[in-house]
Amino acid sequence: MIESVHVPLGDRAYDILIGSGILARAGYRIAPLLNRPRVAIVTETTVAGLHLDGLRASLTAEGIDSAVHILPPGEATKSWPYLTQTVEWLLEQRIERGDVVVALGGGVIGDLVGFAAAILRRGVRFVQVPTTLLAQVDSSVGGKTGINSPSGKNLIGAFHQPSLVLADVEVLGTLSERDFLAGYGEVVKYGLLGDDSFFEWLETNGPTLKAGDTGARIAAVTWSCQMKSDIVTRDETEQGDRALLNLGHTFGHALEAATGYSDRLLHGEGVAIGCALAVELSAQLGLCAQEDPSRVRAHLREMGMRVDLSDIPGDLPSAEALMDLMAQDKKVVAGVPRFILTRGIGRAFVTSEVPRDKVLDLLEDELGRAG
Repeated sequence: MIESVHVPLGDRAYDILIGSGILARAGYRIAPLLNRPRVAIVTETTVAGLHLDGLRASLTAEGIDSAVHILPPGEATKSWPYLTQTVEWLLEQRIERGDVVVALGGGVIGDLVGFAAAILRRGVRFVQVPTTLLAQVDSSVGGKTGINSPSGKNLIGAFHQPSLVLADVEVLGTLSERDFLAGYGEVVKYGLLGDDSFFEWLETNGPTLKAGDTGARIAAVTWSCQMKSDIVTRDETEQGDRALLNLGHTFGHALEAATGYSDRLLHGEGVAIGCALAVELSAQLGLCAQEDPSRVRAHLREMGMRVDLSDIPGDLPSAEALMDLMAQDKKVVAGVPRFILTRGIGRAFVTSEVPRDKVLDLLEDELGRAG
């Protein structure tokens, strides 16, 4: 079974194909995009060992040659040195504007390769082949590309839409439980930001999805991608509604920066904790029911996820220091952070009208419990 989600952006429109066995037919799907039978693949060490041969075999079956560049795994790869290395390698391969670059990997590879494609010869096409749940439901869709800075996450980048996204849920079976659940943090986000029926579906089907049910995984990825497509279509460059997709990220990105973009806290784990904090803040501000934070935390705990600051190993900075990191967020306007809060599950909204002392109190309370 293959589901298709169309992202209708005029001459930048593309399809997201979601299903089982898609990687084995990737060459067939990519071939119509090519001006010449050759692609450049950029991936990382772990993914290369698992999925590169399968991708290359599917390309060879269609008469398509491929060159490969393999980067180290991990968030630290989303940086200037590896971006420079990747762009120079693509130039050495004589990649032209009419060619296609393939990003095979999770969010780190997708973001970095997309940015490289955006700036190479002022823009070449690229195809996303996401291999993590997080990348399949979020980072591979919508055209946000970029790298991190010591000042904050994703502060350097460009909007550059892919030409095609191939999401094979079979590859999710190679993920560790921790990596899978980190991606599930983004899935939960979609249930919280604009569709309470999806959150209810996750409360019922989340354990089945976690256990490996193919149909449940296809449904969750498709639902998430359709929601993201709808928002991106309304607001491609994040002038308004698209900021909703950052639910949980204002807190989450600050926590990632505080933990040095290390394995102490994966991106999706930061998003999950950030979502719990955003709903808690909403309740404290009287915007949503007092039961909502406990309901969200209960589902995250049932799935075996990190939920609170106390779930992050090691010491964390002070509440003031975390506030300073939040002030570097991309959504800051005139020095004031914008928060994505909720009037109830499935009813998120963007606001700058959040008293600083309320956020500080929340963080101090959470850090106190963590200590």
